Amino acid sequence: MHLRRNILGFLGTALAMPMADRAFAASKSPALRGALDASGVAKNGLQAMIDESVRSNTPLYLPAGIYQAANLVLPDNCRISGVPGASRILHRGSLNSADDARRIELSGIVIESNGGMADEENGGLVQLTGIDDLQIDNCEIRGSSKHGLRLERCGGRIERSRLSGAAQAGIFAVNSTGLSITGNTVTECGNGGILVHRWEKGEDGTVISGNRVTRIRADDGGTGQNGNGINIFRAGGVIIANNHISDCAFTAVRANSGDNVQINGNQCLRSGETAIYVEFDFQGAVVSSNLVDGAANGISIANFNEGGRLAAVSGNIVRNLTLDGPYKHEVGFGTGIAAEADTVISGNIIEGAPLWAMQLGWGPYLRNLAVTGNVVRKSAIGCAVSVADGAGTAVITGNVFQEMSDGAIFGFEWDKRVSGDLTKAGSESYPQLTIEQNRTG
Repeated sequence: MHLRRNILGFLGTALAMPMADRAFAASKSPALRGALDASGVAKNGLQAMIDESVRSNTPLYLPAGIYQAANLVLPDNCRISGVPGASRILHRGSLNSADDARRIELSGIVIESNGGMADEENGGLVQLTGIDDLQIDNCEIRGSSKHGLRLERCGGRIERSRLSGAAQAGIFAVNSTGLSITGNTVTECGNGGILVHRWEKGEDGTVISGNRVTRIRADDGGTGQNGNGINIFRAGGVIIANNHISDCAFTAVRANSGDNVQINGNQCLRSGETAIYVEFDFQGAVVSSNLVDGAANGISIANFNEGGRLAAVSGNIVRNLTLDGPYKHEVGFGTGIAAEADTVISGNIIEGAPLWAMQLGWGPYLRNLAVTGNVVRKSAIGCAVSVADGAGTAVITGNVFQEMSDGAIFGFEWDKRVSGDLTKAGSESYPQLTIEQNRTG
């Protein structure tokens, strides 16, 4: 009975179309049997077709073509599909959802900005709010004068889609509820690639995996708030895995004040500042098996002064760093891996760090660092460890330092070197340090 109503609804709509529209719909309708066909949109309007499809509990199918629309609203249970790359909605304004929808699905459609973006803060060309189960698959979102896709309080999946040309970020998700962002391409955006934020610090649980993020600028400037491929802010329990991130003005992956974040298996190429950053008020981070090639700094676990602590940095390759960065830095750029508190740095390979291969602590901000089994090659200083007043414990054992131009391990007070090479002179003057079984050559 349900199938019969869907078919009758489709036939009734088709018979109301002009003859040319009916012929076109007839030629295309077998591709999606039981769906409401939008070939008559010129007569009825796309919003009316969307509303009718929801009212009749029928998916809406957009045949290949260009559809002009403005300020569309997607109601609960809206399901729109099209011909990937060929069903194009030229949209003026923001495409919004009804608040607190249970489910919305978009598949195989292109949404392009046609001007007239709203001026509200954090607006997006597609702006969806409060959706329990959002499904966006194999879509394209192009040319937004703000964010491409802006989500708030949404769960579900964004997958196999392409977002490009946004003036702000390609995807901006706030206060997500079990969101997955997988297998997408985000490119040529003005200030960010994929942003996962919360208004207040808390559990988020978003999974960001298998995406390709490239050519992200920092048009609005700053020292790190813009220009990041993947950016986490206040969002806990986020997994960032197996993404390919290249040519970002600042950072490939930046996690700010997010607890229990995992950053694993990412390819980070040609970052303008620090390739992987875990910073400010965080507790718990795993940074493992990432490849960093080309950056001002490699990996930084920072801001013990703000409560940032508790990390494992293992199995990463960091290479081909530079002294040049996007702003003036108090120490300078060119550091491979840096950490401050309650952190293990093990099994990493660092090659070509022109300043310090490893930076352990900063002034008094050093506590409980274990640095073991790392291989360091062709760097200036292998390890700069803080011995300033108030600096805590560090264990530096079993590492290999080869072809250091200045030496292997030195004590620093802030940015001032205050010791000889501790692999040769010993660490008797610094009882808080254990330095042994390191190999130099």
